[in-house]
Amino acid sequence: MQFKPADWPRKLRSQEWFGGISRDQIYHRGWMKNQGLPHDLFDGRPVIGILNTWSELTPCNAHLDVIAERVKHGVYEAGGFPVEVPVFSTAESSFRPTAMMFRNLAAMATEEAIRGQPIDGCVLLVGCDKTTPSLLMGAASTDIPSIIVTGGPMLNGYFRGERVGSGTHLWKFSEAVKAGTMKADEFLEAEASMSRSPGSCNTMGTASSMASMAEALGMALSGNAAIPAVDSRRRVMAQLSGRRIVQMVKDDLKPSDIMTREAFENAIRTNGAIGGSTNAVVHLLAIAGRVGIDLSLDDWDRCGRDVATIVNLMPSGKYLMEDFYYAGGLPVVLKRLGEAELLHKDALTVSGSSIWDEVKDAVNYNEDVILPVTQALTKNGGIAVLKGNLAPKGAVIKPSAASPELLKHRGRAVVFEDIDDYKKKINDEALDIDETCVMVLKNCGPKGYPGMAEVGNMGLPPKLLRRGITDMVRISDARMSGTAYGTVILHVSPEAAAGGPLAAVRNGDFIDIDVESRRLHLEISDSELSARLAQWMRPCAEIGSGYAWLHHQHVQGADTGADLDFLRGNRGAAVARDSH
Repeated sequence: MQFKPADWPRKLRSQEWFGGISRDQIYHRGWMKNQGLPHDLFDGRPVIGILNTWSELTPCNAHLDVIAERVKHGVYEAGGFPVEVPVFSTAESSFRPTAMMFRNLAAMATEEAIRGQPIDGCVLLVGCDKTTPSLLMGAASTDIPSIIVTGGPMLNGYFRGERVGSGTHLWKFSEAVKAGTMKADEFLEAEASMSRSPGSCNTMGTASSMASMAEALGMALSGNAAIPAVDSRRRVMAQLSGRRIVQMVKDDLKPSDIMTREAFENAIRTNGAIGGSTNAVVHLLAIAGRVGIDLSLDDWDRCGRDVATIVNLMPSGKYLMEDFYYAGGLPVVLKRLGEAELLHKDALTVSGSSIWDEVKDAVNYNEDVILPVTQALTKNGGIAVLKGNLAPKGAVIKPSAASPELLKHRGRAVVFEDIDDYKKKINDEALDIDETCVMVLKNCGPKGYPGMAEVGNMGLPPKLLRRGITDMVRISDARMSGTAYGTVILHVSPEAAAGGPLAAVRNGDFIDIDVESRRLHLEISDSELSARLAQWMRPCAEIGSGYAWLHHQHVQGADTGADLDFLRGNRGAAVARDSH
Protein backbone atom coordinates (compact mmCIF):
# COMPACT_ATOMS: atom_id res chain seq x y z
CA MET A 1 0.00 0.00 0.00
CA GLN A 2 1.44 3.35 -1.03
CA PHE A 3 0.98 6.33 1.26
CA LYS A 4 1.78 9.97 0.73
CA PRO A 5 1.82 12.81 3.24
CA ALA A 6 -1.22 14.21 1.44
CA ASP A 7 -3.22 11.18 2.57
CA TRP A 8 -3.25 12.58 6.10
CA PRO A 9 -5.44 15.47 7.28
CA ARG A 10 -2.63 17.17 9.20
CA LYS A 11 1.10 17.09 9.67
CA LEU A 12 2.10 14.34 12.08
CA ARG A 13 4.29 15.14 15.06
CA SER A 14 6.85 12.52 13.96
CA GLN A 15 7.56 14.69 10.91
CA GLU A 16 9.18 17.24 13.22
CA TRP A 17 11.92 14.61 13.52
CA PHE A 18 11.85 12.84 10.17
CA GLY A 19 10.10 15.00 7.59
CA GLY A 20 12.59 17.21 5.77
CA ILE A 21 16.16 17.66 4.64
CA SER A 22 17.58 19.82 7.41
CA ARG A 23 20.68 18.66 9.18
CA ASP A 24 18.68 17.70 12.26
CA GLN A 25 16.05 15.73 10.33
CA ILE A 26 18.73 13.87 8.40
CA TYR A 27 20.42 13.18 11.73
CA HIS A 28 17.27 11.62 13.20
CA ARG A 29 16.37 9.71 10.06
CA GLY A 30 19.86 8.57 9.22
CA TRP A 31 20.50 6.91 12.56
CA MET A 32 17.19 5.07 12.32
CA LYS A 33 18.28 3.66 8.96
CA ASN A 34 21.12 1.73 10.52
CA GLN A 35 18.44 -0.85 11.36
CA GLY A 36 17.87 -1.50 7.68
CA LEU A 37 14.74 0.63 7.35
CA PRO A 38 13.82 1.82 3.83
CA HIS A 39 13.52 5.53 3.16
CA ASP A 40 9.80 5.48 2.38
CA LEU A 41 8.94 4.51 5.95
CA PHE A 42 9.73 8.14 6.79
CA ASP A 43 7.48 9.60 4.09
CA GLY A 44 4.79 10.93 6.40
CA ARG A 45 3.09 7.75 7.50
CA PRO A 46 2.30 7.57 11.26
CA VAL A 47 4.97 6.29 13.61
CA ILE A 48 3.31 3.93 16.05
CA GLY A 49 5.09 3.34 19.33
CA ILE A 50 4.51 -0.16 20.67
CA LEU A 51 5.16 0.55 24.33
CA ASN A 52 6.11 -2.85 25.67
CA THR A 53 6.30 -3.83 29.34
CA TRP A 54 7.91 -7.17 28.44
CA SER A 55 10.34 -8.40 31.07
CA GLU A 56 11.47 -11.82 32.21
CA LEU A 57 11.20 -10.51 35.77
CA THR A 58 7.57 -9.60 35.11
CA PRO A 59 6.37 -13.15 34.47
CA CYS A 60 2.81 -12.08 33.59
CA ASN A 61 4.29 -10.03 30.72
CA ALA A 62 7.11 -12.34 29.61
CA HIS A 63 5.24 -13.32 26.42
CA LEU A 64 4.59 -9.77 25.26
CA ASP A 65 7.51 -9.96 22.83
CA VAL A 66 5.39 -12.37 20.77
CA ILE A 67 2.32 -10.15 21.09
CA ALA A 68 4.36 -7.17 19.91
CA GLU A 69 5.21 -8.93 16.65
CA ARG A 70 1.52 -9.37 15.89
CA VAL A 71 0.89 -5.69 16.61
CA LYS A 72 3.63 -4.81 14.13
CA HIS A 73 1.93 -6.90 11.44
CA GLY A 74 -1.26 -4.93 11.95
CA VAL A 75 0.47 -1.55 11.90
CA TYR A 76 2.30 -2.37 8.68
CA GLU A 77 -0.91 -3.67 7.08
CA ALA A 78 -2.64 -0.35 7.80
CA GLY A 79 0.24 1.69 6.40
CA GLY A 80 1.92 2.73 9.63
CA PHE A 81 5.53 2.53 10.79
CA PRO A 82 5.76 0.44 14.02
CA VAL A 83 8.60 0.93 16.48
CA GLU A 84 8.85 -1.19 19.62
CA VAL A 85 9.78 0.85 22.69
CA PRO A 86 10.58 -0.82 26.03
CA VAL A 87 9.11 0.97 29.03
CA PHE A 88 9.48 0.47 32.76
CA SER A 89 7.90 -2.82 33.83
CA THR A 90 6.60 -3.44 37.35
CA ALA A 91 6.09 -7.02 38.50
CA GLU A 92 3.71 -7.66 41.37
CA SER A 93 5.43 -10.95 42.13
CA SER A 94 9.01 -9.71 42.45
CA PHE A 95 9.30 -5.95 43.05
CA ARG A 96 10.29 -4.79 46.53
CA PRO A 97 9.24 -3.10 48.69
CA THR A 98 6.06 -3.27 46.54
CA ALA A 99 5.21 -2.87 42.87
CA MET A 100 2.72 -0.15 43.75
CA MET A 101 5.50 2.21 44.76
CA PHE A 102 6.77 2.06 41.18
CA ARG A 103 3.45 2.47 39.37
CA ASN A 104 3.94 6.23 39.30
CA LEU A 105 7.55 5.90 38.18
CA ALA A 106 6.41 3.65 35.33
CA ALA A 107 3.71 6.17 34.41
CA MET A 108 6.23 8.99 34.40
CA ALA A 109 8.67 6.97 32.29
CA THR A 110 5.88 6.13 29.83
CA GLU A 111 4.81 9.74 29.58
CA GLU A 112 8.33 10.96 28.84
CA ALA A 113 8.97 8.11 26.38
CA ILE A 114 5.96 9.32 24.41
CA ARG A 115 6.59 13.04 24.73
CA GLY A 116 10.29 12.97 23.98
CA GLN A 117 10.25 10.70 20.93
CA PRO A 118 8.76 10.74 17.40
CA ILE A 119 5.57 8.84 18.20
CA ASP A 120 2.16 9.66 16.64
CA GLY A 121 0.15 6.91 18.30
CA CYS A 122 0.67 4.22 20.90
CA VAL A 123 -0.18 0.57 21.39
CA LEU A 124 0.17 -0.07 25.11
CA LEU A 125 1.24 -3.68 25.80
CA VAL A 126 0.41 -4.51 29.39
CA GLY A 127 -0.48 -7.41 31.66
CA CYS A 128 0.67 -7.50 35.27
CA ASP A 129 -1.29 -5.45 37.80
CA LYS A 130 0.49 -2.10 37.71
CA THR A 131 1.49 -2.05 34.04
CA THR A 132 -2.07 -1.41 32.84
CA PRO A 133 -2.78 1.65 35.00
CA SER A 134 0.74 3.04 34.65
CA LEU A 135 0.66 3.03 30.85
CA LEU A 136 -2.88 4.40 30.79
CA MET A 137 -1.75 7.19 33.13
CA GLY A 138 1.23 8.04 30.93
CA ALA A 139 -0.87 8.00 27.76
CA ALA A 140 -3.55 10.15 29.41
CA SER A 141 -0.96 12.75 30.42
CA THR A 142 0.32 13.12 26.84
CA ASP A 143 -3.08 12.56 25.17
CA ILE A 144 -1.98 11.14 21.83
CA PRO A 145 -4.03 8.33 20.19
CA SER A 146 -3.52 5.15 22.23
CA ILE A 147 -4.98 1.66 22.48
CA ILE A 148 -4.53 -1.03 25.12
CA VAL A 149 -3.58 -4.63 24.32
CA THR A 150 -3.32 -6.89 27.36
CA GLY A 151 -1.33 -10.09 27.46
CA GLY A 152 -4.29 -12.14 28.70
CA PRO A 153 -4.76 -14.49 31.65
CA MET A 154 -3.13 -17.86 32.27
CA LEU A 155 -4.99 -21.08 31.56
CA ASN A 156 -7.02 -22.62 34.36
CA GLY A 157 -5.03 -24.31 37.08
CA TYR A 158 -5.96 -27.76 38.38
CA PHE A 159 -4.79 -29.61 41.48
CA ARG A 160 -6.15 -33.06 42.28
CA GLY A 161 -9.26 -32.43 40.23
CA GLU A 162 -9.99 -29.00 41.70
CA ARG A 163 -9.75 -25.66 39.87
CA VAL A 164 -6.80 -23.73 41.27
CA GLY A 165 -6.85 -19.95 41.02
CA SER A 166 -3.56 -18.08 40.96
CA GLY A 167 -3.20 -16.07 44.14
CA THR A 168 -6.55 -17.13 45.61
CA HIS A 169 -5.40 -20.68 46.29
CA LEU A 170 -2.00 -19.43 47.37
CA TRP A 171 -3.74 -17.70 50.29
CA LYS A 172 -6.06 -20.66 50.94
CA PHE A 173 -3.33 -23.30 50.86
CA SER A 174 -0.98 -21.17 52.96
CA GLU A 175 -3.64 -20.82 55.65
CA ALA A 176 -4.35 -24.57 55.41
CA VAL A 177 -0.67 -25.34 56.08
CA LYS A 178 -0.75 -23.08 59.15
CA ALA A 179 -3.97 -24.74 60.30
CA GLY A 180 -2.39 -28.18 59.92
CA THR A 181 -4.94 -29.38 57.34
CA MET A 182 -2.46 -29.42 54.46
CA LYS A 183 1.09 -30.72 54.37
CA ALA A 184 3.97 -28.57 53.17
CA ASP A 185 4.90 -31.05 50.42
CA GLU A 186 1.30 -30.92 49.15
CA PHE A 187 1.59 -27.13 49.01
CA LEU A 188 4.74 -27.49 46.92
CA GLU A 189 2.97 -29.95 44.64
CA ALA A 190 0.11 -27.48 44.20
CA GLU A 191 2.58 -24.74 43.25
CA ALA A 192 3.09 -26.33 39.83
CA SER A 193 -0.65 -26.21 39.22
CA MET A 194 -1.05 -22.51 39.78
CA SER A 195 0.87 -21.12 36.80
CA ARG A 196 0.68 -23.61 33.94
CA SER A 197 0.94 -21.20 31.01
CA PRO A 198 2.09 -17.68 30.17
CA GLY A 199 -0.20 -14.87 31.20
CA SER A 200 -1.47 -12.95 34.20
CA CYS A 201 -3.60 -14.22 37.09
CA ASN A 202 -6.45 -16.48 36.00
CA THR A 203 -8.71 -15.24 38.81
CA MET A 204 -10.57 -11.93 38.80
CA GLY A 205 -7.54 -10.42 40.48
CA THR A 206 -6.11 -7.00 39.77
CA ALA A 207 -4.61 -7.87 36.38
CA SER A 208 -7.90 -9.24 35.02
CA SER A 209 -9.85 -6.47 36.73
CA MET A 210 -7.70 -3.79 35.12
CA ALA A 211 -7.91 -5.50 31.72
CA SER A 212 -11.68 -5.33 32.19
CA MET A 213 -11.45 -1.69 33.27
CA ALA A 214 -9.50 -0.82 30.12
CA GLU A 215 -12.20 -2.45 27.98
CA ALA A 216 -15.04 -0.84 29.96
CA LEU A 217 -13.35 2.55 29.62
CA GLY A 218 -13.32 2.03 25.87
CA MET A 219 -9.51 1.96 25.66
CA ALA A 220 -9.28 -1.61 24.27
CA LEU A 221 -11.10 -3.36 21.47
CA SER A 222 -14.22 -5.21 22.54
CA GLY A 223 -13.48 -8.71 23.88
CA ASN A 224 -9.83 -8.01 24.68
CA ALA A 225 -9.93 -8.53 28.45
CA ALA A 226 -10.57 -12.26 28.81
CA ILE A 227 -8.83 -14.00 25.90
CA PRO A 228 -6.30 -16.43 27.42
CA ALA A 229 -2.67 -15.53 26.83
CA VAL A 230 -1.92 -18.66 24.81
CA ASP A 231 -5.12 -18.64 22.73
CA SER A 232 -4.43 -17.79 19.08
CA ARG A 233 -7.21 -15.22 19.28
CA ARG A 234 -5.05 -13.16 21.63
CA ARG A 235 -2.58 -12.68 18.77
CA VAL A 236 -5.44 -11.86 16.40
CA MET A 237 -6.59 -9.17 18.86
CA ALA A 238 -3.06 -7.75 18.88
CA GLN A 239 -2.91 -7.59 15.09
CA LEU A 240 -6.34 -5.96 14.83
CA SER A 241 -5.30 -3.40 17.44
CA GLY A 242 -2.20 -2.63 15.37
CA ARG A 243 -4.42 -1.94 12.38
CA ARG A 244 -6.83 0.15 14.40
CA ILE A 245 -4.27 2.51 15.94
CA VAL A 246 -3.26 3.76 12.50
CA GLN A 247 -6.82 4.89 11.78
CA MET A 248 -7.06 6.39 15.26
CA VAL A 249 -4.05 8.57 14.46
CA LYS A 250 -5.67 9.65 11.20
CA ASP A 251 -8.88 10.49 13.09
CA ASP A 252 -6.93 12.07 15.98
CA LEU A 253 -8.96 9.94 18.41
CA LYS A 254 -7.30 10.63 21.77
CA PRO A 255 -7.59 9.22 25.31
CA SER A 256 -9.39 12.38 26.43
CA ASP A 257 -12.08 11.74 23.79
CA ILE A 258 -12.67 8.25 25.18
CA MET A 259 -11.97 8.41 28.92
CA THR A 260 -14.82 10.74 29.81
CA ARG A 261 -16.72 10.89 33.10
CA GLU A 262 -19.33 8.60 31.54
CA ALA A 263 -16.63 6.09 30.65
CA PHE A 264 -15.34 6.04 34.23
CA GLU A 265 -18.85 5.51 35.55
CA ASN A 266 -19.21 2.58 33.13
CA ALA A 267 -15.97 1.14 34.48
CA ILE A 268 -17.02 1.53 38.13
CA ARG A 269 -20.27 -0.32 37.49
CA THR A 270 -18.42 -2.97 35.51
CA ASN A 271 -16.06 -3.55 38.42
CA GLY A 272 -19.05 -4.26 40.64
CA ALA A 273 -20.58 -6.64 38.11
CA ILE A 274 -17.38 -8.67 37.69
CA GLY A 275 -16.48 -8.71 41.40
CA GLY A 276 -13.35 -6.76 40.51
CA SER A 277 -10.37 -5.91 42.66
CA THR A 278 -10.33 -3.14 45.26
CA ASN A 279 -7.10 -2.08 43.55
CA ALA A 280 -9.21 -0.84 40.64
CA VAL A 281 -10.38 1.96 42.93
CA VAL A 282 -6.98 3.52 43.46
CA HIS A 283 -5.96 2.98 39.83
CA LEU A 284 -9.07 4.49 38.23
CA LEU A 285 -8.84 7.49 40.56
CA ALA A 286 -5.25 8.01 39.41
CA ILE A 287 -6.07 7.61 35.70
CA ALA A 288 -8.98 10.04 36.01
CA GLY A 289 -6.66 12.53 37.67
CA ARG A 290 -4.37 12.37 34.63
CA VAL A 291 -7.26 12.99 32.22
CA GLY A 292 -8.45 15.88 34.38
CA ILE A 293 -11.69 14.32 35.61
CA ASP A 294 -12.65 14.92 39.22
CA LEU A 295 -13.47 11.32 40.13
CA SER A 296 -13.92 10.55 43.83
CA LEU A 297 -14.60 7.73 46.25
CA ASP A 298 -18.15 9.06 46.49
CA ASP A 299 -18.53 8.34 42.76
CA TRP A 300 -17.43 4.76 43.40
CA ASP A 301 -20.07 4.33 46.06
CA ARG A 302 -22.79 6.13 44.09
CA CYS A 303 -22.22 4.23 40.86
CA GLY A 304 -21.34 0.82 42.23
CA ARG A 305 -23.65 0.45 45.19
CA ASP A 306 -26.62 -1.13 43.41
CA VAL A 307 -24.70 -3.27 40.92
CA ALA A 308 -25.09 -7.03 41.32
CA THR A 309 -22.00 -9.24 41.02
CA ILE A 310 -22.88 -11.63 38.20
CA VAL A 311 -19.45 -13.01 37.22
CA ASN A 312 -18.91 -16.24 39.12
CA LEU A 313 -15.11 -16.09 39.31
CA MET A 314 -12.60 -16.54 42.10
CA PRO A 315 -12.01 -15.01 44.56
CA SER A 316 -15.75 -14.21 44.87
CA GLY A 317 -17.03 -17.29 42.99
CA LYS A 318 -15.79 -20.62 41.65
CA TYR A 319 -14.64 -20.24 38.01
CA LEU A 320 -11.57 -18.72 36.32
CA MET A 321 -10.82 -16.35 33.45
CA GLU A 322 -10.60 -19.09 30.82
CA ASP A 323 -14.19 -20.04 31.68
CA PHE A 324 -15.20 -16.37 31.55
CA TYR A 325 -13.86 -16.04 28.03
CA TYR A 326 -15.66 -19.15 26.78
CA ALA A 327 -18.89 -17.85 28.33
CA GLY A 328 -18.67 -14.67 26.27
CA GLY A 329 -16.38 -12.46 28.30
CA LEU A 330 -16.81 -8.84 29.24
CA PRO A 331 -19.11 -7.91 26.31
CA VAL A 332 -21.83 -10.05 27.91
CA VAL A 333 -21.42 -8.20 31.21
CA LEU A 334 -21.54 -4.82 29.50
CA LYS A 335 -24.66 -5.88 27.61
CA ARG A 336 -26.30 -6.86 30.91
CA LEU A 337 -25.42 -3.47 32.38
CA GLY A 338 -26.88 -1.76 29.33
CA GLU A 339 -30.10 -3.73 29.56
CA ALA A 340 -30.38 -2.67 33.21
CA GLU A 341 -29.81 0.99 32.24
CA LEU A 342 -26.54 0.97 34.17
CA LEU A 343 -24.36 1.76 31.15
CA HIS A 344 -23.75 5.02 29.36
CA LYS A 345 -24.42 3.47 25.98
CA ASP A 346 -23.12 6.35 23.88
CA ALA A 347 -19.63 6.30 25.43
CA LEU A 348 -17.03 6.23 22.65
CA THR A 349 -14.47 3.43 22.32
CA VAL A 350 -11.18 3.05 20.46
CA SER A 351 -13.12 1.26 17.71
CA GLY A 352 -14.74 4.56 16.80
CA SER A 353 -18.13 3.10 17.73
CA SER A 354 -20.13 3.43 20.94
CA ILE A 355 -19.72 0.86 23.66
CA TRP A 356 -23.32 -0.27 23.17
CA ASP A 357 -22.82 -0.87 19.45
CA GLU A 358 -19.88 -3.09 20.37
CA VAL A 359 -21.74 -5.28 22.88
CA LYS A 360 -25.46 -5.24 22.06
CA ASP A 361 -25.30 -8.56 20.19
CA ALA A 362 -23.11 -10.38 22.76
CA VAL A 363 -24.26 -13.89 23.69
CA ASN A 364 -23.91 -15.62 27.07
CA TYR A 365 -22.78 -19.20 26.47
CA ASN A 366 -22.65 -20.28 30.12
CA GLU A 367 -25.09 -18.87 32.66
CA ASP A 368 -23.28 -20.58 35.51
CA VAL A 369 -20.23 -18.43 34.78
CA ILE A 370 -22.02 -15.19 33.91
CA LEU A 371 -25.05 -15.45 36.14
CA PRO A 372 -28.56 -14.08 35.68
CA VAL A 373 -29.15 -11.09 37.95
CA THR A 374 -31.69 -13.17 39.88
CA GLN A 375 -28.88 -15.57 40.83
CA ALA A 376 -26.16 -12.95 41.46
CA LEU A 377 -23.36 -13.73 43.90
CA THR A 378 -24.31 -10.54 45.73
CA LYS A 379 -27.13 -8.12 44.97
CA ASN A 380 -24.96 -5.13 45.87
CA GLY A 381 -21.57 -6.17 44.65
CA GLY A 382 -19.80 -2.90 44.00
CA ILE A 383 -16.93 -1.67 46.12
CA ALA A 384 -18.37 -0.19 49.31
CA VAL A 385 -16.87 3.06 50.60
CA LEU A 386 -16.95 3.39 54.39
CA LYS A 387 -16.51 6.64 56.29
CA GLY A 388 -16.45 7.72 59.91
CA ASN A 389 -14.07 9.06 62.50
CA LEU A 390 -11.61 6.26 61.68
CA ALA A 391 -11.61 7.06 57.95
CA PRO A 392 -12.74 10.66 57.36
CA LYS A 393 -11.68 10.50 53.70
CA GLY A 394 -12.89 6.96 53.19
CA ALA A 395 -11.96 3.30 53.21
CA VAL A 396 -13.03 0.48 50.89
CA ILE A 397 -14.26 -3.08 51.19
CA LYS A 398 -15.24 -5.68 48.60
CA PRO A 399 -18.50 -7.17 49.95
CA SER A 400 -18.57 -10.02 47.42
CA ALA A 401 -15.33 -11.40 48.90
CA ALA A 402 -16.36 -10.89 52.53
CA SER A 403 -18.22 -13.05 55.05
CA PRO A 404 -21.83 -11.77 55.16
CA GLU A 405 -22.08 -12.18 58.93
CA LEU A 406 -19.09 -9.85 59.42
CA LEU A 407 -20.40 -6.96 57.32
CA LYS A 408 -22.01 -5.62 60.48
CA HIS A 409 -19.68 -6.16 63.41
CA ARG A 410 -18.35 -4.63 66.61
CA GLY A 411 -15.06 -5.89 67.95
CA ARG A 412 -12.04 -5.22 70.12
CA ALA A 413 -9.01 -3.88 68.28
CA VAL A 414 -5.79 -5.88 68.16
CA VAL A 415 -3.24 -3.42 66.83
CA PHE A 416 -0.09 -3.97 64.79
CA GLU A 417 1.97 -0.79 64.42
CA ASP A 418 3.46 -1.86 61.10
CA ILE A 419 4.05 -5.00 59.04
CA ASP A 420 7.13 -5.96 61.05
CA ASP A 421 5.13 -5.73 64.27
CA TYR A 422 2.48 -7.97 62.71
CA LYS A 423 5.05 -10.58 61.66
CA LYS A 424 6.59 -10.51 65.13
CA LYS A 425 3.30 -11.09 66.97
CA ILE A 426 0.94 -13.07 64.74
CA ASN A 427 2.36 -16.53 65.49
CA ASP A 428 2.62 -15.92 69.24
CA GLU A 429 0.32 -18.33 71.05
CA ALA A 430 0.02 -15.74 73.83
CA LEU A 431 -1.44 -13.07 71.53
CA ASP A 432 -4.66 -11.81 73.14
CA ILE A 433 -7.04 -12.32 70.22
CA ASP A 434 -10.14 -14.27 69.33
CA GLU A 435 -12.43 -14.42 66.30
CA THR A 436 -14.56 -11.49 67.51
CA CYS A 437 -11.59 -9.11 67.47
CA VAL A 438 -10.74 -6.61 64.74
CA MET A 439 -7.17 -6.82 63.45
CA VAL A 440 -5.74 -3.33 62.78
CA LEU A 441 -2.57 -2.75 60.75
CA LYS A 442 -1.00 0.72 60.61
CA ASN A 443 1.68 2.47 58.56
CA CYS A 444 1.23 0.49 55.35
CA GLY A 445 -0.25 3.22 53.15
CA PRO A 446 1.29 5.17 50.23
CA LYS A 447 3.79 6.92 52.53
CA GLY A 448 3.93 4.39 55.32
CA TYR A 449 5.16 1.17 53.76
CA PRO A 450 6.27 3.08 51.56
CA GLY A 451 4.22 2.32 48.48
CA MET A 452 1.01 0.82 49.94
CA ALA A 453 1.79 -2.88 49.78
CA GLU A 454 -0.70 -5.75 49.44
CA VAL A 455 -0.56 -6.72 53.10
CA GLY A 456 -4.09 -5.73 54.11
CA ASN A 457 -5.40 -9.29 54.00
CA MET A 458 -3.40 -10.24 57.06
CA GLY A 459 -3.18 -13.96 57.67
CA LEU A 460 -5.07 -15.02 60.77
CA PRO A 461 -3.29 -16.24 63.91
CA PRO A 462 -2.44 -19.97 63.60
CA LYS A 463 -4.11 -20.69 66.92
CA LEU A 464 -7.43 -19.49 65.44
CA LEU A 465 -6.89 -21.26 62.13
CA ARG A 466 -6.47 -24.53 63.98
CA ARG A 467 -9.89 -23.95 65.51
CA GLY A 468 -11.41 -23.65 62.05
CA ILE A 469 -11.72 -19.85 62.01
CA THR A 470 -11.33 -18.73 58.39
CA ASP A 471 -12.22 -15.03 58.47
CA MET A 472 -12.04 -12.00 60.73
CA VAL A 473 -12.49 -8.28 60.21
CA ARG A 474 -9.20 -6.70 59.22
CA ILE A 475 -8.59 -2.95 58.83
CA SER A 476 -5.56 -1.16 57.41
CA ASP A 477 -4.31 1.66 55.21
CA ALA A 478 -2.71 -1.00 52.97
CA ARG A 479 -4.01 -2.69 49.83
CA MET A 480 -5.05 -6.28 49.23
CA SER A 481 -4.25 -8.53 46.30
CA GLY A 482 -7.15 -8.71 43.88
CA THR A 483 -6.87 -12.49 44.12
CA ALA A 484 -7.42 -12.43 47.89
CA TYR A 485 -10.65 -12.63 49.86
CA GLY A 486 -12.08 -11.99 53.31
CA THR A 487 -13.72 -9.23 55.33
CA VAL A 488 -10.91 -6.77 54.77
CA ILE A 489 -11.27 -2.99 55.02
CA LEU A 490 -8.53 -1.23 53.07
CA HIS A 491 -7.13 2.11 51.91
CA VAL A 492 -8.08 3.86 55.17
CA SER A 493 -7.55 7.57 54.48
CA PRO A 494 -5.81 9.61 55.70
CA GLU A 495 -3.21 6.94 56.33
CA ALA A 496 -1.49 6.44 59.68
CA ALA A 497 1.90 7.65 58.45
CA ALA A 498 0.28 10.97 57.49
CA GLY A 499 -1.27 11.39 60.92
CA GLY A 500 -4.69 9.98 60.09
CA PRO A 501 -7.01 8.70 62.85
CA LEU A 502 -5.83 5.13 62.19
CA ALA A 503 -2.59 6.15 63.92
CA ALA A 504 -4.52 6.72 67.16
CA VAL A 505 -6.09 3.26 67.48
CA ARG A 506 -4.93 1.34 70.57
CA ASN A 507 -5.28 -2.23 71.72
CA GLY A 508 -8.61 -2.71 73.44
CA ASP A 509 -10.47 0.06 71.60
CA PHE A 510 -13.76 -1.04 70.12
CA ILE A 511 -14.49 -0.52 66.43
CA ASP A 512 -17.93 -0.58 64.88
CA ILE A 513 -18.34 -1.65 61.24
CA ASP A 514 -21.61 -1.42 59.32
CA VAL A 515 -21.14 -1.87 55.59
CA GLU A 516 -24.81 -1.35 54.77
CA SER A 517 -24.72 2.02 56.53
CA ARG A 518 -21.22 2.72 55.19
CA ARG A 519 -19.94 3.31 58.72
CA LEU A 520 -16.47 2.79 60.20
CA HIS A 521 -16.29 4.15 63.70
CA LEU A 522 -13.70 4.09 66.48
CA GLU A 523 -15.58 4.11 69.77
CA ILE A 524 -13.74 6.87 71.57
CA SER A 525 -14.81 10.48 72.11
CA ASP A 526 -13.80 13.25 69.75
CA SER A 527 -11.77 14.85 72.51
CA GLU A 528 -9.90 11.59 73.20
CA LEU A 529 -9.19 11.13 69.50
CA SER A 530 -7.89 14.69 69.22
CA ALA A 531 -5.70 14.24 72.31
CA ARG A 532 -4.17 11.02 70.95
CA LEU A 533 -3.45 12.59 67.58
CA ALA A 534 -1.87 15.60 69.27
CA GLN A 535 0.61 13.19 70.90
CA TRP A 536 1.29 11.34 67.64
CA MET A 537 4.81 11.46 66.29
CA ARG A 538 5.61 10.90 62.65
CA PRO A 539 7.42 7.57 62.09
CA CYS A 540 11.15 8.03 61.60
CA ALA A 541 11.38 5.80 58.55
CA GLU A 542 14.66 5.69 56.69
CA ILE A 543 13.54 6.79 53.21
CA GLY A 544 17.02 7.43 51.86
CA SER A 545 17.35 9.04 48.45
CA GLY A 546 16.43 8.47 44.84
CA TYR A 547 12.95 7.54 43.73
CA ALA A 548 11.90 6.27 47.18
CA TRP A 549 12.53 9.75 48.58
CA LEU A 550 10.70 11.41 45.69
CA HIS A 551 7.74 9.09 46.15
CA HIS A 552 7.55 9.70 49.88
CA GLN A 553 7.70 13.48 49.47
CA HIS A 554 5.08 13.76 46.74
CA VAL A 555 2.68 10.81 46.89
CA GLN A 556 -0.94 11.68 47.58
CA GLY A 557 -3.49 9.69 49.56
CA ALA A 558 -5.28 6.57 48.43
CA ASP A 559 -8.55 8.51 48.34
CA THR A 560 -7.30 10.41 45.27
CA GLY A 561 -5.37 7.57 43.61
CA ALA A 562 -1.96 7.71 45.33
CA ASP A 563 -0.42 9.53 42.37
CA LEU A 564 2.50 11.94 42.70
CA ASP A 565 1.14 15.46 43.15
CA PHE A 566 3.17 16.97 40.30
CA LEU A 567 2.02 14.36 37.76
CA ARG A 568 -1.72 14.92 37.94
CA GLY A 569 -3.36 16.54 34.93
CA ASN A 570 -2.87 16.49 31.18
CA ARG A 571 0.40 18.08 30.09
CA GLY A 572 0.10 17.32 26.38
CA ALA A 573 2.63 16.01 23.90
CA ALA A 574 4.32 19.13 22.59
CA VAL A 575 7.47 18.44 20.58
CA ALA A 576 10.56 19.29 22.59
CA ARG A 577 13.06 21.74 21.13
CA ASP A 578 15.69 19.90 19.08
CA SER A 579 19.05 20.27 20.81
CA HIS A 580 21.20 19.17 17.86
